[in-house]
Amino acid sequence: MKKKVIINTLGCKVNQYESASFLCAFEESGCTQAMAGEDADIVVINTCAVTTKAGAESRRTVRRLMRRHPEARVVITGCYAQMAANELATIVETPVCIIGNGNKHLLVEAALKEHPSDLTMLMGKILKKTEICKLPMKRFSNRTRAYLRVQDGCSNFCTYCIVPYTRGPSRSLELNDILEQAERFVEAGHKEIVVTGIHVGMYGQDLQKGLDITDLMIALCGAQPGIRFRLSSIEPQEITDKLLDAMAACKNFMPHFHIPLQSGDDTILGRMHRGYDRETFRSIINKCMVKFPDAAIGIDILAGFPGEGEEEFNNSMQLLQEIDATYFHVFPYSKRPGTPAATFADQVPHDISAQRVTTLRSLAKQKQLEFYSRHLKTERPVLVEQKRNRENLLTGFTDNYIPVAFQGSDALMGQVVSIKLESLLDKSVFGTVVK
Repeated sequence: MKKKVIINTLGCKVNQYESASFLCAFEESGCTQAMAGEDADIVVINTCAVTTKAGAESRRTVRRLMRRHPEARVVITGCYAQMAANELATIVETPVCIIGNGNKHLLVEAALKEHPSDLTMLMGKILKKTEICKLPMKRFSNRTRAYLRVQDGCSNFCTYCIVPYTRGPSRSLELNDILEQAERFVEAGHKEIVVTGIHVGMYGQDLQKGLDITDLMIALCGAQPGIRFRLSSIEPQEITDKLLDAMAACKNFMPHFHIPLQSGDDTILGRMHRGYDRETFRSIINKCMVKFPDAAIGIDILAGFPGEGEEEFNNSMQLLQEIDATYFHVFPYSKRPGTPAATFADQVPHDISAQRVTTLRSLAKQKQLEFYSRHLKTERPVLVEQKRNRENLLTGFTDNYIPVAFQGSDALMGQVVSIKLESLLDKSVFGTVVK
């Protein structure tokens, strides 16, 4: 009888890629994915630890799934498992397997082991890792677009961030392995690929061939000219003229940037160890917009970092109001034990931090609506999703990352079609198919 598997994923696109790879490997081993309400034989929880809230959610998910599937073989992996393996071992009451980020290639084999011990821990010293886990797969779940993980780890050690301690140093996948994975995604029917990593802009720096992230994007776009490519979050210093020229030259390289700012105040940026100042960030955004005036620009911003007073917060607000951004991902600062910022004396009270998050999100909504409004009555190419929304409309994203809903036949699903953006209601854009 085929074993039934549940994979629960928290956190980033890299975790989502890895979980999709696990599922493919389980299916190739004869397992099937458990449907909603079914009892599972194997439960995999791919955890996150980027914030205190994410760590708490990881613990809750472990407890909830162990209660729901008391007879299942439970495998816990991801960043929270990497940083708190011993703590996880104390909250479980049945046999579990805890696998560190550097050993995820061993996960499926460990989960299918015929006679598991009460506690299996495959951790390893993540800070000593020099090679990326190869996690190939045939297709990315049931999604229209696929995430392609090309890099893992980070060597920056920003003072607030736990990720370098849970993911290890930057490691890159060889170019041939990436091109082969992209080809498998194309064969599976994916029409858009999002190139991702923990610090994707560092791609190639650990390889011997002198490749960088721009070389990689040129190679992918050239090898698959019929596929749309997006680049996930990239640091401002890594948006070079070479990268912008490549985006202009490769018509299937989508005009969409996601650029972490974290603070718009120079003192806070210095304390964060970010490596740039507010005017440098502003000039990079301006350069992007001059080259690509229709591009979507997403920004990560932290509120309540230690030492952020009203003046520092107002500096962030002012910069965000002035630059041409499309959307923000707003996070309250989260104190992570083991990071330098956790020891800073001038921690910001939670209520002040929460108030600043609310203010930033209000500005984010305003910016997003302005961007959508600016593109009304224009035609944009849209990749149509494989399912309809609650109003039975087709949906998809434009090349510059505007979500749009429209009427059309099922035959359009999975295709790139030209859509005229007609109207904006609340935060939703509606369009019509251009005949």
